[in-house]
Amino acid sequence: MPVREAAPAKVNLFLHVLGRRAEDGYHRLDSLAVFAAAADTLEAAPAAPDGAGLRLALDGPEAAALAGEDPERNLALRAARALAREAGIAAPAAALRLTKALPVASGIGGGSADAAAALRALDRLWGLGWARTPRLAAVAARLGADVPACLAARPVRMGGIGEVLAPAPPLPARLGLVLANPRLPLATPAVFAARTGAFSAPAVLPETGWREAAALARDLAALRNDLEPAAIALCPPVAEVLAALRALPGCLLARMSGSGATCFALMPDAAAAAAAVARLPSAWWRWGGGLYAAAG
Repeated sequence: MPVREAAPAKVNLFLHVLGRRAEDGYHRLDSLAVFAAAADTLEAAPAAPDGAGLRLALDGPEAAALAGEDPERNLALRAARALAREAGIAAPAAALRLTKALPVASGIGGGSADAAAALRALDRLWGLGWARTPRLAAVAARLGADVPACLAARPVRMGGIGEVLAPAPPLPARLGLVLANPRLPLATPAVFAARTGAFSAPAVLPETGWREAAALARDLAALRNDLEPAAIALCPPVAEVLAALRALPGCLLARMSGSGATCFALMPDAAAAAAAVARLPSAWWRWGGGLYAAAG
């Protein structure tokens, strides 16, 4: 039977750039990331009798953005090949279908989430039993800095270049997110290259977490996304999205996620977030709801 896995959107509630590593020039980060219920879907099925190898099909409302891309470069397919190599599967076979609901190059980890979903789905399809083991996490780490966090798809504190993970402080039981993107892609390397100014210090977060969304928003307001000014300089409509989110009834905080251009509004609960979406321009990609609930 086919195996399905969600690939939820990663939202950086804050993102501090701490410095650069001497050995490779990559930026060191500090971030608190959560996962929204907005998600792509990855389905893995046994290969057809007349087929062979690993195949990837794309569909969904955001698939057109990948139409001109070489399928071999897709991170989900690369994840499948990497997992097969690690497992010693000489002739891996599976039919993968990726349903794209998240915008591409938008700062919410869509490609990384797709790769993580492929790892989880094929782990089940091929009967490896590596879920939540260091072996599967090691494959994820080799695919990209965001993939380990996306593999767990739970709230997490991200350090290093994104691959060093620690548990997040407890979050409010009720929390809503509105996501909006002006349908303009932003390349992560370009945003980092455009960043100027001093580096930031790591954030200090309460170990006991937050009982209410308003308390979370107050603490987050003292922090920032250090990539936001650079992203706005490269893509001015990001500022328009942030202004629209801040004007939503019930908005507790509005900020850009990751390297953009997707921005989020923190809301008191999922119902308030879902109701607020209709106030945003229909030409944008937009979504409102709660956090993703990872299985297990």
